Amino acid sequence: MKSVKLIGVGTALPGNPVPNSKMEEVFGLREDWIDLMIGTKTRHFAVDLDEKVVKFQLLDLAYEAAQKAITRAGFTNDEIDLIVMSTATPDHLMPATVNLVADRLGMNQIPTYEIQAGCSGAIQGLEVAYRFLLTGAFTNALVIGGDVCNKYMSFRRDFKKLRSSELINLALFGDGAGAAVLSTGSEYDGINIEHIVNRFEGLNREPGQMMNWFGLQESPEEGKKVQSAKEDYKAIERDVPVMAKEMLVELLEKLQCPAESVDHYLPPQLGGHMTDRIVQSLELDSAKTINCVAETGNNGNALPYLQLEQLIDRMKPGEKAVCIAIESSKWIKTGMALVKEEAK
Repeated sequence: MKSVKLIGVGTALPGNPVPNSKMEEVFGLREDWIDLMIGTKTRHFAVDLDEKVVKFQLLDLAYEAAQKAITRAGFTNDEIDLIVMSTATPDHLMPATVNLVADRLGMNQIPTYEIQAGCSGAIQGLEVAYRFLLTGAFTNALVIGGDVCNKYMSFRRDFKKLRSSELINLALFGDGAGAAVLSTGSEYDGINIEHIVNRFEGLNREPGQMMNWFGLQESPEEGKKVQSAKEDYKAIERDVPVMAKEMLVELLEKLQCPAESVDHYLPPQLGGHMTDRIVQSLELDSAKTINCVAETGNNGNALPYLQLEQLIDRMKPGEKAVCIAIESSKWIKTGMALVKEEAK
């Protein structure tokens, strides 16, 4: 059977890290409260908090990550024959950001696809490319994921009057992009995708997270403003670890090995403390986990690529890895079982 390999990964984070002290200065979010409740130390914003202007579009970050991935894979841009991108925060409703990225990369006459998704989007995009590559219709795919939710921040708002469910998002979420090159070429070394899962499990369940179109909107039913974003944190804290455990068991079965035989774990990335609790609940060896959210913030579609970028540098021939991403918006479970080829 044809195998699909992860060949190169690249990422891009906008600007300098924004520490919790800056969050307190700009938004009035107490530094000690962020440390205690969220555990995220820094994040990256597409907007400059001092100048209060947008410095990075999703296009800018996606292009940078994509070019890094192509270069690290040892490819040229004209060797890519398929592009898939995932995001919850495109630069425009139309045109799709993936096509703007293709244009900037100098690619033409190439199939492009854009997926609207949150935390599960990175693995959804990888699966779409994976399935296409298995058909034999394509050989080399570029897969991109990124978000710039803070680009839509309005500094005209009085942050002291925001609901706590909106304030927490400022501390929790960051911006960024990541990309990977997948290939079926037998001449390339890489990490084999042994199994990949993308499964909606939200039937008759209330959303755990909801984002409306950018900014506040009028609600025609109630004649009042509705929140731009809101979460059911109790549901997220209760259900995400359970879904992650189920995904872990399934991937271990596919790898046909016990948990202790897996060399690297890429757990779901939510916030600093929440991710630590998930690692503990899954009884994972913390030394084997790739956990970066406390430094990068939760940048949605970019996060699994930030983990994969570290993995591709660490993983040795013969080693196994498990990657899990859970999206609470309407309860989506995704994951990958990965194996590094033995040295030839």
